[in-house]
Amino acid sequence: MKTKFFIVLMFVTFFGFSQERNFIAQEVAINELIDGTLLIPESSKKQNLVIIIAGSGPTDRDGNQNFLKSNALKKLAEGLTTNNIATFRYDKRIVKQIRKGNVDKDMMFDDFVVDAKSVINYFKATKNYNKIYIAGHSQGSLVGIIAAQGLADGFISLAGAGQSIDKVIIEQIEKTAPMYLEDTKRVFKVLEEGKTTTNFPPALVSIFNLEVQPFISNWMSYNPITEIKKLEMPILIINGTKDLQVTEAEAKLLKEVAPKAELLIIEKMNHILVTIEGDNLENSKSYNESGRKLSTGFIDAIVTFIK
Repeated sequence: MKTKFFIVLMFVTFFGFSQERNFIAQEVAINELIDGTLLIPESSKKQNLVIIIAGSGPTDRDGNQNFLKSNALKKLAEGLTTNNIATFRYDKRIVKQIRKGNVDKDMMFDDFVVDAKSVINYFKATKNYNKIYIAGHSQGSLVGIIAAQGLADGFISLAGAGQSIDKVIIEQIEKTAPMYLEDTKRVFKVLEEGKTTTNFPPALVSIFNLEVQPFISNWMSYNPITEIKKLEMPILIINGTKDLQVTEAEAKLLKEVAPKAELLIIEKMNHILVTIEGDNLENSKSYNESGRKLSTGFIDAIVTFIK
């Protein structure tokens, strides 16, 4: 999830029922790579569906990865479905590969776009929903922008960058480790040409590991402000003032090129969509505090946008 320390890393099989939340949970396999959870409101009416796309790294359907468990995307899905909006959230393909011990080293950013399109097409084919919206979080915002083109009925950017990933990382390096700024710029120029390099400081290995350089090169070839202009659908852009990874300025960049989009900046909300009252230490610790509630007004804003 942290771009500063970038880590690249049809069949219903289970039915669950929650009397308290008034929705049905179904485990759905989209294909051999993508599994997820569909939440359906207990209503006879035909609903809208929100497909939730996770951020960077080996992020699962709930918004968790490695030793970081916030359940941000699970809380988002349940919050929307409680408001009579169906949701589907899925594990990124790398999650399943890690569990099986066969990670594809040639995985590219484009593969995540392919997966998102597969999910959209799967649910469009069912004809069970009025409209299909895409909600992309962090890296998933750009994935969603691209996948939604010509397929979805609406798009929601959650903490999504307005610049290409190389520019986002360069800005972060300039703020946090300026001594590596020129090296960072130099390596990105190499990647921009579709090449790889081992000539970078060891301190930048979490960003420029040789194995992930082709992925980054593919990722940085997409500019969010170029892609969002292609969306001919309602757009909602949400960011928080306490987001340490994607600042509110990024959201405003998206709004500038999509003037009809709705922009919502939520005070004190951080990258995992919860309220932070204190300092950066509290902010960082929240990534592994699943008991926190989503920021006030966050779910309501999405519900209002859709309904």
